[in-house]
Amino acid sequence: MLKLTDVHVHFGKLHILQGVSLEVGTGESVALLGRNGVGKTTTLRAIMGLAIRGRGKVEFDGEDLGGCEAHEVPRKGIGYVPQGRGIFPNLSVHENLCIGLPGKADTDREDYVFERFPRLKERLRQAGGTLSGGEQQMLAIARCMMMKPKLIILDEPTEGIAPLLVSEIRREIHRINQSGVSILLVEQNVQTAYKLCQRVFIMEKGAVVHSDTSHELKTHPEVAHRYLGLSL
Repeated sequence: MLKLTDVHVHFGKLHILQGVSLEVGTGESVALLGRNGVGKTTTLRAIMGLAIRGRGKVEFDGEDLGGCEAHEVPRKGIGYVPQGRGIFPNLSVHENLCIGLPGKADTDREDYVFERFPRLKERLRQAGGTLSGGEQQMLAIARCMMMKPKLIILDEPTEGIAPLLVSEIRREIHRINQSGVSILLVEQNVQTAYKLCQRVFIMEKGAVVHSDTSHELKTHPEVAHRYLGLSL
């Protein structure tokens, strides 16, 4: 479904991505792990057309996204929840959900979203900025689901969120994936990544240096220790 081949990104003289290659299959959930500053977020931004790619190719459903403007990428079926959530704090929950929708609001899609995030229905007229951190993350994910994506990209969805809501968000990401939506997840919490994802790519210095199934990585903790500095 999603395929990156030898993707490079420069910021001025800095060579941030140095040939990133990875794949996410249809209905699959994949994690992208690595220490801070190795290029994980830049990889996600390159997919979405928000970071200018040098050489390399990003393909989605067999289509080269190289000619797409950033605002066109979500219309291809890719939802993006950036680090920091990216909601509009002065707009209501309902207005946030409807941002970017073509035409009139889709009541069936709203019902689908509210079934999964009932807290949002309770706060429909409330300003997005007054929600808790966990509720804002729910809103950001729900806004993606309003676009009926084939793939959702999540950048640190559990960062800075109370443990109770982390479990709720984790459950909903799993349910979204079980419904057939592919997931690409950047996550500092390795245990969350292992629980949610079938496969894992590990980045170091702007490139993918290791890939394996979550099961294999759990049985070889020395890999996580080598690349992530973790003892599991």
